[in-house]
Amino acid sequence: MPSPIIDIQDLSYTYPDGTPGLAGISLQIFPRDFVILAGHNGSGKSTLLRHFNALIPSSRVRINGTPSSTNIPAVRQRVGMVFQDADTQIVAETVFDDVAFGLENLKIPADEIRERVHMQLEAIGLSSLQNRHPSTLSGGEKRKLALAGILVMNPEILVFDEPFSNLDYPSTRMLMELIQDLHHKGHTLIIAAHDLTRLMGMANRMIIMEKGSISKDAPIEDLADQLEAFGINAPFHKTG
Repeated sequence: MPSPIIDIQDLSYTYPDGTPGLAGISLQIFPRDFVILAGHNGSGKSTLLRHFNALIPSSRVRINGTPSSTNIPAVRQRVGMVFQDADTQIVAETVFDDVAFGLENLKIPADEIRERVHMQLEAIGLSSLQNRHPSTLSGGEKRKLALAGILVMNPEILVFDEPFSNLDYPSTRMLMELIQDLHHKGHTLIIAAHDLTRLMGMANRMIIMEKGSISKDAPIEDLADQLEAFGINAPFHKTG
């Protein structure tokens, strides 16, 4: 078995107001895993996701063997996170400049930035919009832009928090195809989602959370007939 790309041992977290967030989380994510993170609102999914890319640093979270708290910038290059509200990740005045933002912060040479941004915009289908102000984009285009700004950093792991929220059907289908393509290209994926029907045929593993703890962690097939017991309404459709 390969070494885990994410290794979490006995992780607990309490919010600043004293509310418990996570309780004794231990898990390992391996290269090329495609993990669905499921559970009710308030179960701890988003809090756990924020530990994966050191938005909440912890010595109990190791990324490629290194505690996330010891080198936060390196962790955030390796683990890219796409938030539910893409607007929170859009910071620049044009699509091109937004994708370039992270590279500029790393002091990458300008010629390399231009090349990498153009390649990423082409790959994700936003080249024709590169001079547009992000506020003029549709919801699906904004989600693609947020993802492009992460992919241009060449992360190994991609974390999505409710990626299909507030998207229409064409945008949802587009994003599903992008996610599937990213996994085929070798990325490790962790996706928290309420509507699991869009992901059940692609993921290989599901983690179900309750009250800040992991209730189940197993291959998708092993959990298919247990989902309703956890309040998860997701018909099982395994495809290819």
